[in-house]
Amino acid sequence: MCAAPSPELTALAQAYGVATEFWDWQGRHTTVSAETIGQVLDALGVPTSTPAELVDAHRHLWLRHWRRTLPATVVLRAGWRPHVAVHVPHGTAVGLVVELEEGGLVAVRQVENWVEPRMVDEVLTGEATFEVPGDLPLGWHRLHAFVGEASEPSATAALIVTPGRLDLPAGLAHRRMFGLMTQVYQLRSANSYGIGDLADLADLATWGAADLGADFVLVNPLHAAQATAPMEASPYLPTTRRFVNPVYIRVEDIPEVGYLRSSRRSAVAKLAKRARKLNTADVIDRDAAWSAKSAALRIVHASGLSARRQRAFDGFCEREGQGLVDFATWCALADVHGQPWRHWPLDLQDSASEAVAAFRDEHRADVDFYCWLQWILTEQLASTQHLAKEAGMALGVVHDLAVGVHPDGADTWCLTDALAQGISVGAPPDQFNQMGQNWSQPPWRPDRLAELGYAPYRDMLRTVLRDAGGIRVDHIIGLFRLWWVPDGMTAKDGTYVHYDHEALIGILCLEAHRAGAVVVGEDLGVVQPFARDFMFERGILGTSILWFEWADGRPLPPEHYRELCLASVTTHDLPPTAGYLGLEHVAIREELGLLTRPVEVEREHELEAIGKVADALAARDLPHDSADVAPFVESLHRYLARTPAKLLGVSVTDLVGDRRAINQPGTDTEYPNWKLPLTGPAGELVTMEMLTRGPGPRRITRWLRQETAVPKSRPMP
Repeated sequence: MCAAPSPELTALAQAYGVATEFWDWQGRHTTVSAETIGQVLDALGVPTSTPAELVDAHRHLWLRHWRRTLPATVVLRAGWRPHVAVHVPHGTAVGLVVELEEGGLVAVRQVENWVEPRMVDEVLTGEATFEVPGDLPLGWHRLHAFVGEASEPSATAALIVTPGRLDLPAGLAHRRMFGLMTQVYQLRSANSYGIGDLADLADLATWGAADLGADFVLVNPLHAAQATAPMEASPYLPTTRRFVNPVYIRVEDIPEVGYLRSSRRSAVAKLAKRARKLNTADVIDRDAAWSAKSAALRIVHASGLSARRQRAFDGFCEREGQGLVDFATWCALADVHGQPWRHWPLDLQDSASEAVAAFRDEHRADVDFYCWLQWILTEQLASTQHLAKEAGMALGVVHDLAVGVHPDGADTWCLTDALAQGISVGAPPDQFNQMGQNWSQPPWRPDRLAELGYAPYRDMLRTVLRDAGGIRVDHIIGLFRLWWVPDGMTAKDGTYVHYDHEALIGILCLEAHRAGAVVVGEDLGVVQPFARDFMFERGILGTSILWFEWADGRPLPPEHYRELCLASVTTHDLPPTAGYLGLEHVAIREELGLLTRPVEVEREHELEAIGKVADALAARDLPHDSADVAPFVESLHRYLARTPAKLLGVSVTDLVGDRRAINQPGTDTEYPNWKLPLTGPAGELVTMEMLTRGPGPRRITRWLRQETAVPKSRPMP
């Protein structure tokens, strides 16, 4: 049995936001082991392995605050007047001004607040208190401290003013909307390179709007994966969350393709023909698809740009700045040295080294290629959103933001000091994943995020929100606290680390406000009671999954659902509804040894739950025979349509009667996660052309369309 933490270690952990105890999904109180706490503190730069280190860490608690002239970052809501502590040599004059994002200076008033001076590093240090004006505009400002007679700032900090509440986009405040939910790579058409792309997404969106009446399409994270094989299949384990996976480019939609010389156009056509043979495979082969597509893209890139297009590309590169250059350099380095980057020559493992700069100069064309790919993606994403809204969607594309990044990806190379080392993000055990989950993703260090003025977080959000109608934040509870799993430990042996949710949620609201986007937080699993209230207060929608919504041992009545949420029957972590009714999720976990109780007990439990859902359908005069799958799935969506939820989502897999789970949490290579194309009830491949011609989608969505046309909202507070 692991040792419990000492009182001294417990106090230190709590000061750094590290949980020393928690209540699990079954309501049992759990004490976190001293070993886990020690490793987590070490990842935060607080060594505690010896008694002397523990004593020194306690001493450093107050010193870290008093050694700073200004806080690293100040985040506030519009209208707030927070006090800011400024530390200077005792008796020294100090002034504070705000430099506004759009230009101009605003003086900050000092207020009476006597604080006893302290001896800091042999200097008697005083604390002055200033009150931030309550009428500052929303935005990213700078706070400057002028100490003594200095004419230049002695210290500077980020000052971020966020909206108190994120208003719903136009239209959504007064009515409800339904939309489609899909994994883009599954949307293979006759013109796909073996994997669904942005043209296929545009086809889905315009069809969904024009034929079904859908107002949005929620997609999987489109974040970039590795530049070389093997490409990570999981869209939730990207190499970076700031940039996009070029595997989603439709080559033929690039304007320069129309100007290719005949020989080059023929070469592109041959590559496309080779790639389209992959469309009949039962498993999506990303490496083969990217091999053909990247070769075609290099041909197009090598053909050059017109003067007008070159200016547009140069402007894009200038706006994206060093972050784009670093990512493109990482991709070019991976082409030469392979993966992972920690196996590269030592002088290339530092993104700011002279060796990396020399490599960039030597491989300028390759770096330019990877920058160009991101520009093309930006153009095609903008076109997709434009077409979706032109076809009638009110929101258009709603993008998904993954929890973290691959441990050997570009972000861990570019942003090394912002991410915790020796730690993976995961989730504690719950009903559906009773061994816990390790997502193999290094988490943000909350202290370093603040010291960096939250710039990496902001830049990531801006990319995802560009040309988007909304953003779904996967595991949004991670902006409140994250489950940290030290390397070498099992997922159930982790602990929670708390984040500054006022800052992270506030910045999310600020960037969504600027983009005119709705924010949906995936708040499933183990959730702190106050977190959903906080999300509601800030105008962020939650997530309600029919199979997870229960009250008093029965399915939650539709009229009791939250209004401010995205409600759906299923999610990507469950099989499609037809598969769920067939207990596909139980069969997979039994086969892979993921159950913690006998399979007979698990089957009985799930069949009982399905039976109770059937009873709820019957009580509302809806078809309720779960053995008659298609009408039962239709009834589930009719049930959902009777909720007051602002957004209703229907999975494309349910529209075609697919049964296979796209992902089984808690597995890696044991199951073909994120690699399965769309199939029908009998396992037959379903293409985009078949999807848009079939009668199934209209049977389900007609009820959603009908119900969302009738106001069902309760008065918003």
